[in-house]
Amino acid sequence: MMPNITRGDRMAGLVSYLAGPGRANEHESPHLVAGDPAMTAWYADTEIDHDAAIALARHLERPRTALDVDVPGGHVWHCSLSIRVEEGRLSDETWRQIADDFVTAMGFDDNEGTKAPCRWIAMHHGDSKTGNDHIHIAVNLVREDGTKASIHHDFRRAQSAVRALEVRYGLETLESVRAERATRGFSPAEQRRVQAQAARAAQRKYETRSAESATPMPAWDSLPARDRHQHIAAEVQLQVPRQELARTVRACSAASVDEAEFVRRMRRAGVLVRPRYADGRTDVITGYSVAARPAPGERPAWYGGGSLGRDLTLPRLRDGWPDSPEGAGAAAAEWNAAGRGRRVVAPGRETVEPDPRMWAQCTRELGELRERLSAVPVEDRDTWATVARQTAGAFAAWSNQLEDEPGDLAAAADALAKSAQTFRRTETPKQAGTLALGSAAMLLASATHGGKGAVAQAALLRELVRFGQSVHAAALAAQQTRQAQLIETSLRDRLSVVHANLVRVGEHQVPAAPVVVSEPPKPVLDPTAQAMLERMEAGHAQRATEAASPVPNTIEQAKRQEKSSQGTDRDRGGAER
Repeated sequence: MMPNITRGDRMAGLVSYLAGPGRANEHESPHLVAGDPAMTAWYADTEIDHDAAIALARHLERPRTALDVDVPGGHVWHCSLSIRVEEGRLSDETWRQIADDFVTAMGFDDNEGTKAPCRWIAMHHGDSKTGNDHIHIAVNLVREDGTKASIHHDFRRAQSAVRALEVRYGLETLESVRAERATRGFSPAEQRRVQAQAARAAQRKYETRSAESATPMPAWDSLPARDRHQHIAAEVQLQVPRQELARTVRACSAASVDEAEFVRRMRRAGVLVRPRYADGRTDVITGYSVAARPAPGERPAWYGGGSLGRDLTLPRLRDGWPDSPEGAGAAAAEWNAAGRGRRVVAPGRETVEPDPRMWAQCTRELGELRERLSAVPVEDRDTWATVARQTAGAFAAWSNQLEDEPGDLAAAADALAKSAQTFRRTETPKQAGTLALGSAAMLLASATHGGKGAVAQAALLRELVRFGQSVHAAALAAQQTRQAQLIETSLRDRLSVVHANLVRVGEHQVPAAPVVVSEPPKPVLDPTAQAMLERMEAGHAQRATEAASPVPNTIEQAKRQEKSSQGTDRDRGGAER
């Protein structure tokens, strides 16, 4: 579950928008699912129109206007609570309980009778544009006695509250906060472009599968909206231009033995490269930006390494390469040449076709590495984040060579890369070296179209799938259930198709690696979220024993004091005397 909080000072504008058609006419049958007893009694089972919205806003505003209380930053507190498309829809009764518990956890209720409550409502108006079921909660921060509700650290508290709600109602957990990892987001404008591209790609792939299917499939336009949203959601990440750049950069970094080769590989892949220098220096590079080659007449869109992924910043990439004065000088020369559009300084192994015998050697080394990794505990986050990053780089390198457009290999690379997006910098693994994964990425970066060497590629794929299984097990042990499911789907569904295609064109059958799925552990809450869960349970018990009154609480009009004019009177009196 995801909370999204905003603040303002126009309650009528907010409620009218929630009851209106929405920006894309996505709002359907807006109605209350929860709120203070007076409002829920008056508007139960009623679709909220404009007049009802104004009446609701007037009721919510009453404590502030009657008591003449000013709240810096705005007295209107708004939060939307949404669940993922795959979780379907919740009933109004479930949303009512969730809203009551959330308001209790955030401290907007009467705090077991010790405070005057805030006036609030929770409105449901159908799915979002992307198909997510959600509600909106609007709260007047001025309590009914004129005091102000605390919003100290409300963003952080809301995150803890929804973690507790996920446990209480069996919803899918947002594990990235607990796992201290997250992927980069993108702007609304970029999101709109991506949605349009993903919709076209999803329809094209669906129609292709429909044409190849032995059983009739419904036409794309006749699919329910939620089904179409699920197909589109599966394509969103693959269609992000920034993601395509990230896959290319990740593949180049995994296949390179040093920083200079990394720069050369990016340029060889058609990426525009621009270094960022230390102040007043041209021999000290502190970061970089990359861009896809634009169409004629267009300007390139540049992205810093950190905006592509947390694992693709230059300092993190350097952790996997040798550090020497000679290497730094060679890298600086290649960065300068790339930034000035000159030829590479010293071409390296990226220009040489690897010996075919290296495929069997690399497969054997991967097997030996996997045996060593079996002794690494799943709690060793640094090692498994590195394994995930390098395995993702190998799949990305393969995707760049074999897939005309992002497909199954690209999806597998993106799924594994998410396990490497840690908040803090990971240390170089000490318990097991991972050079064999870099060799695999180098080989796959040289894979040619047409399935040449399919048997060797299938054997290598089998070993890489086993590494993915190990990352999957580490994600489960760390209670990253959603990430584990994403990896499982990529290994089981997407890579099985790639493997089948490889062995079909090969001379010998190479058995696919089985995907072993274990039961995910139950989520464990942090102390703050656990305390909020206990508060929710106490509030639920209190509401069950108290009868809610449909009559609004009486709020006395504030006695506005006239501005003092004593100084003027004194002045006037002195002049008269």
